[in-house]
Amino acid sequence: MLPVRHKAMISKGFRFLRVRSVDCQAPRVTANLAVLAELGRMAPLFYPPPPPAPMDRPTTLQGLLSYLEQESQPTIVLDTDYRILAANTAYRRQFGAVERPYLGQPCYRVSHGYDVPCDQAGEHCPMRKAFETRGPDRVLHIHHTPRGPEHVNVELRPILDDNHQVVAYVERLNTVRSASARPSAEGLVGRSEAFNHALEAVQRVAPSSLPVLLLGESGTGKEMFARAVHEASDRASGPFVVVDCSGLTETLFESELFGYEKGAFTGAQARKPGLVETAEGGTLFLDEMGDVPLAMQVKLLRLIESGTYRRVGGVETLQSNFRLVAATHKPLEQMVAQGLFRQDLYFRIAAFPIHLPSLRDRLDDIALLAESILARGNRIKDPLRLSPEALARMRAHHWPGNIRELRNVLERARLYADDGVIRVKDLPPGMGDARVSSVRFVPPSAYRTQAPRQDDDEALRFHASHFTGTRRALAQSLGMSERTLYRRLKALGIE
Repeated sequence: MLPVRHKAMISKGFRFLRVRSVDCQAPRVTANLAVLAELGRMAPLFYPPPPPAPMDRPTTLQGLLSYLEQESQPTIVLDTDYRILAANTAYRRQFGAVERPYLGQPCYRVSHGYDVPCDQAGEHCPMRKAFETRGPDRVLHIHHTPRGPEHVNVELRPILDDNHQVVAYVERLNTVRSASARPSAEGLVGRSEAFNHALEAVQRVAPSSLPVLLLGESGTGKEMFARAVHEASDRASGPFVVVDCSGLTETLFESELFGYEKGAFTGAQARKPGLVETAEGGTLFLDEMGDVPLAMQVKLLRLIESGTYRRVGGVETLQSNFRLVAATHKPLEQMVAQGLFRQDLYFRIAAFPIHLPSLRDRLDDIALLAESILARGNRIKDPLRLSPEALARMRAHHWPGNIRELRNVLERARLYADDGVIRVKDLPPGMGDARVSSVRFVPPSAYRTQAPRQDDDEALRFHASHFTGTRRALAQSLGMSERTLYRRLKALGIE
């Protein structure tokens, strides 16, 4: 049996349908009809069915009643107390589980395993913002699914009554395929707050045609993020072409990018298509954009603005069709001020800048990244794993080379791990000595390789009981995200 307030809500929905179903051309009314009609599916359990609509009213009422079922994406209906009232087949197929009931359960418990709403657990809650603005909100969350933790794009829309009051919400979920919250043999891997912010920006800009500029230190995975933009766009079926701009002279850069005609220069014995032509219908990724020669920046600007170019030695003007993604670790704004980079070109390529976090800004991902890297290069049956002490040293390291340095450290350490366990002695000498913490953290439960040590829990209890600041400040002092801290404290039964 549903609670009394749910019965009242369903009854109110039917009254709304009978009064306003004639005016179903208004977008807001159509949305209200669709959702309240879905709630009305449960009404026959408590109320007699409403009388059939007259023939002069819209004949699509039955279609509105099956609104959720017509949605190809997983969709649920929530009440104002976070409880799931209805779900379509796509949701049940992708996120539902037989042993985990979801109808009538709070969304934060089903999706995250929390006992409190997301905003009280250190995450952004779209329901709170949608309630305040009376408009839609989007967020990227990590959801618990039958397959394990996954990145999910959540789009939530409020349903308003005649008094502009929120009576329910429609939540649409879309799993991100280009990133993994678990150890993975390929693609982006991460679940820290900094990583999720960058991934959410990728998901927002990918469906558009805006040029994307990836900014960050060397070794932060710019090419993998660029590929994620490509795979999430409508050009995913087209080619993904990488141009390494570093080390190319002006002449070589032009011939590689635009191609050349036969006889254009000595050795040009046949026409060669350029990388712009190769990227037709797909994505052109210009890596290390800050190294493009000034003379070539003019031609590159013309290519981006007009979409036209000419092969070296040719007179025919060709039309291009590609999505531009650029990346650099250099400070382009400073280079513009110094006259080393064209300002007009900068504004063209920086339509949507995304700052990629360094590895020291996503310490919670080190265990997950390490397990993924070790699995990718492991050709033996028994997997390699990190000892808690080795993981603590790696978390204390500064990582100037970021993920590239992490990969090199692990490849070196695997040669010394004869028993399948990487220990402190297998790491480079002095790694993390200056900044190693007295609290040793183990990998999160989703990818834990060893049982947590008792002294880890005791140290966390000590810090939590003696800290006088906020939970966010405590998380920062311990070098972990607020979400990870909440999960650890919950496991220990600490409020």
